[in-house]
Amino acid sequence: MLFGLDGVEIGLLIVFLCLFGGILSGFPVAFAIGGSAVISFGIIAGLDSAGWLIHQAIDTGSADYAALIAEGIRPDNISIFRYPDLPRIGEPVFPQGWETALDRNVSFIVNRMNERVLAGQSIETLLAVLMFVLMGITLERSKIANDLLMTMARVFGPLPGGLAVSIVVVGAFLAASTGIVGATVVTMGLLALPTMLRNNYSPELATGVIAASGTLGQIIPPSIVIVLLGTLAGDLYSAAQEQRASSVGCSDALTYLGEPAVVSVGTLFQAALLPGIMLAVLYALYAFGFALLNPSKAPAVEMGSTNSEVITRNEALTWFLGVPAALIGGLVILSSAGLIGSQNVSVDSFSAAGETASLRTNVSDDCRAAMIELHGQEAWDEALEQQATIDAAGGVAQAQQLTEDERAAQLEVNIANAAPIGTGIAIAMMFFGLVLSTARGISPSSDPTPLWIGFGGILAVLVFDALAVSPLTSPGITFLIILLPLAVVLWSCRHAVERLGRNELLRVVFPPLILIVAVLGSILGGITNPTPAAALGAGGAIMLAAYRKLKDEQKSGKLIIMSSFSLVIMLLIGVNFDLRTHTETVSAETWIAFFAAQAAYLFAMFGLFYACWTLFRSGVLSPVVRETAKVTSMVFTILIGSQLLNLVVISFGGEHYIQQFLKSFDDEFKVFLIVMLVLFLLGFVLDFLEIIYIVIPIVGPVIYGGTFDPKWVTIMIAVNLQTSFLTPPFGFALFYLRGVAPPGVTTQHIYRGIVPFVIIQVLGLALLWYFPWVVTIVPDLMPN
Repeated sequence: MLFGLDGVEIGLLIVFLCLFGGILSGFPVAFAIGGSAVISFGIIAGLDSAGWLIHQAIDTGSADYAALIAEGIRPDNISIFRYPDLPRIGEPVFPQGWETALDRNVSFIVNRMNERVLAGQSIETLLAVLMFVLMGITLERSKIANDLLMTMARVFGPLPGGLAVSIVVVGAFLAASTGIVGATVVTMGLLALPTMLRNNYSPELATGVIAASGTLGQIIPPSIVIVLLGTLAGDLYSAAQEQRASSVGCSDALTYLGEPAVVSVGTLFQAALLPGIMLAVLYALYAFGFALLNPSKAPAVEMGSTNSEVITRNEALTWFLGVPAALIGGLVILSSAGLIGSQNVSVDSFSAAGETASLRTNVSDDCRAAMIELHGQEAWDEALEQQATIDAAGGVAQAQQLTEDERAAQLEVNIANAAPIGTGIAIAMMFFGLVLSTARGISPSSDPTPLWIGFGGILAVLVFDALAVSPLTSPGITFLIILLPLAVVLWSCRHAVERLGRNELLRVVFPPLILIVAVLGSILGGITNPTPAAALGAGGAIMLAAYRKLKDEQKSGKLIIMSSFSLVIMLLIGVNFDLRTHTETVSAETWIAFFAAQAAYLFAMFGLFYACWTLFRSGVLSPVVRETAKVTSMVFTILIGSQLLNLVVISFGGEHYIQQFLKSFDDEFKVFLIVMLVLFLLGFVLDFLEIIYIVIPIVGPVIYGGTFDPKWVTIMIAVNLQTSFLTPPFGFALFYLRGVAPPGVTTQHIYRGIVPFVIIQVLGLALLWYFPWVVTIVPDLMPN
């Protein structure tokens, strides 16, 4: 044994040193990873051929090993870490020779590239990376951060530490709209840092809060980290749970767990929402607390008002709190009373199939014992009762085709149970009411008559829907019935929007907020998966940037606004009308809706092309596309190189060695704590991409193969990886900030400034550790 170490241990050290040296060489990281894999494999192969790398493996032919097998212990649970006294034999790290290992690596890397990069199941999800990068870079080039920083500074500046709090708010806002750490840190460093220093803010607080707030894009969705980590976690969790089920004697993970062993990127976005907000709140609380304890180092700064009129407290409470609460509360109360609800009375051609038992009970004795241990005796007894009831009824009820009389009877029942007012119309009217009430509060001195007419129109729409629209009324007739009061509401809202535009806060925040709601809402609400939502975000970002550019050139942006509304019209038509034109009978109403949707689609596409042309002729689109191509190419090249490095570790038994070490601990909390500590320490020297694609595949089968919720495990890892942007010497946020900091700000200022925020990150991890419901509550409440 060389240096008294096992051959596999020396191989792992060689791989790490080659990787570390490749990164320090200054060569592009994407290529340094692949190069370090080739070099480390060559060194290990040379040492193995010279007989210097000897692995002390367990002697599987010994009597002691046979005795453990006779006791019922599975071979994969027997390791030198759990049973150090077992007899061992020395063997090369490449038992069949390095030539065979090389041949396997070459064939495996081709298969992995095909599965994970070119044509695998996860490639569609990975396309979201391209779209989110394009969305983020486009918004960054549109100067949205400039307006947000100035506006939020005016809102929070009068508070102690207000400028620091405004940085956190803007950081969270940009995280939800761009998610690009480098762009966010550089932009805030250029715009906010000089302002904070001029107002006597501590350099440590200023640099720390900018660097930390910039990293929120790694945890607040849509996050590229979660997209990349989620595609990997889904595969690891599924494979690990299948192996876990097999180890206890069950046929598959679905039988053992009672639910599919899947975790999607959309679910992880839902899980990351509250932890991201929690970290932002912790950052803001620290800045506010620092200002209270050190008022001279974070003074309050008055930077002007965001509203053109003075608003009294009573007016603000009435129109910004009272009326919105009444509108939302009224919607909830009327929904609970059954006056607002679904008006869908369609009847299926087949009856509903019967439900199966909550757990599969026709399993082996070993599987039954494992399932009782996992789910509890009460759940198992309940599943037995359910299965007995099903068997007594002759099995699970099959779906049967309904007769015309049965369908007619069911239709009458559905009509009787339908609510008088449709949910869609009620929510739309509530939204219009919020617009009108906000406009009334923003400009209390303006003539309120148009707004009151709008409130009357909202009431008229609801009355018309309740009295003149039945559940059998077609969407086209419904539209004609409510057309007149709806036109009055839209006319009133036009006046309201003009008044809202006078408020700087709403004028700056509203456009990107709509984009965030559209992208995140579609994902978190389970409407679509991240890739189409990312495409929507990229298109919206291009149109938003084009509108901003036209305004800077003092040109009209009406075409952009109209094309955006045409997209809304297309979606509304698609939701409310049956646009199938290849059925036996197609009504005139369907044809009208179909051509209207086509026209709206074509106009929206024309608006998107016009936005692209606007950005292209102004010199914005070309650098955006180039930068997007650079970032995306880097990500996928790192993915390929890390697969090669991972295969090298597998080839000499390094992955198996590490997994056996982790499995030697009986407490899975201890195992996960060890992994989190290792990831935290690796964050000092490695980027999050290297950790995701090199380290996580090695430890993933262990940490995802236990009883932990995979959403909680993944978000804990994501928050831990976020810290890698802040920890010296290789924290990228520190590099970005140092590059744009004024001469008076030293590296020591930046390093001292980020220490409290690294501690806050650790505190955030501790809170998620002890309160895992922060991660799981949103996915449990939202549909998937």
